[in-house]
Amino acid sequence: MTLSRCYASNQQGRIRLGALAALLIFAVGLALAWWIISQPPRVERRPPPPTVPPVVDVITVNQQRQAPTLTGFGRVEAEKSTMLASRVAGQLERFGAGVMPGRVVEQDAPLVYIDQADLRLALEDADAQLANAQALLALEQAEQQRARSEYESFGRQLSAERRALVLREPQLRQAQAQLTQARVIRDQAALNLERATLKAPWKAMVQDRLIGAGSLLSQGTEVLSLVGVEQFWVRASLPGDTLAWLEPGDRVTLTSQGWPEGATREGTLASILPNLEENGLQAQLLIEVNDPLALESDGPALRLGDVMRVTYHTNAVEELIALPSAALRPGEQVWWVDEEDRLRRTTVTLAYRGQEEALVRSGLEAGQRVVVAGLAQPRIGQQVRLRQRSDTPSDAGESL
Repeated sequence: MTLSRCYASNQQGRIRLGALAALLIFAVGLALAWWIISQPPRVERRPPPPTVPPVVDVITVNQQRQAPTLTGFGRVEAEKSTMLASRVAGQLERFGAGVMPGRVVEQDAPLVYIDQADLRLALEDADAQLANAQALLALEQAEQQRARSEYESFGRQLSAERRALVLREPQLRQAQAQLTQARVIRDQAALNLERATLKAPWKAMVQDRLIGAGSLLSQGTEVLSLVGVEQFWVRASLPGDTLAWLEPGDRVTLTSQGWPEGATREGTLASILPNLEENGLQAQLLIEVNDPLALESDGPALRLGDVMRVTYHTNAVEELIALPSAALRPGEQVWWVDEEDRLRRTTVTLAYRGQEEALVRSGLEAGQRVVVAGLAQPRIGQQVRLRQRSDTPSDAGESL
């Protein structure tokens, strides 16, 4: 009994000691958790890395005597065109040799022959009437001479009115008028006979036959459509603010999408029209092109209605600085880089601004380095780096 009681007492002591140890561990863990939760996280602060200056593209500008190269579009039209019409009535007998659409005819070349039978008869009748009038005038002149002899032999003075009647002056004037009338009729008949052959008014190309041989014509019936081939016009348009650079006589270069690559034609600015284009209110210009169908020279031919790209070669008039249009910011401001590679800004006065090029009259000096690309949010005094060959080109989204 004594041993069992001792063993039970030892077991109870061990249980109490384990419970006390577990309770102590639980309290320490709880305190440690509270300490961790109560302590805020600490972030180690480091100095920010130095800002890398942005890379920009620049050009060094220079000032020289220059003018803009203006470009636009125009449509080809005829300088001379006509509907050749008959001036006499009759039957269309035949067309002249080579009178076909697309053929070129020389000035005064016979194009259309009208039946002349009736016109010849009319001329013969007019000749007869003229001969009759001439005979009547001769008879009347003889009668007047006889009347004058009788009046002078009578020996009396009559009033002017009675004297004119006695000397047959009214009859003489009537005979002279009939002769004049007969001569006019005869000349008209001869002219109608000549007009029975229609001739080219100038060197031209036949565009179309409007009627066929055998047709009955009345006066004014249109027979042929002609267009002059010595010169064409190109009616072009440009913004009104570019007219100060242009004047009649300037050289013009024409190109067309339908021509071989590199093919061009030369023209001359003939005039600046007084009216504005209805759509867009742009100024209209007229350009002359000689030998447009290249009949006597090498080169592509112009076609009526074709749309031409027009390049105007203006004369240099003042000292200007050329810039890419992309270098301009709103308000006609330009960013440039000083000797310390820091950004500066200036406002310029433009002489011309196109889609690709701008000409500066004042605000910049020769030798300045103007930024043309690479700035997103520029600031005055901002440090920049100039792009080198090893640098990556600026993104398309970065622009001035």
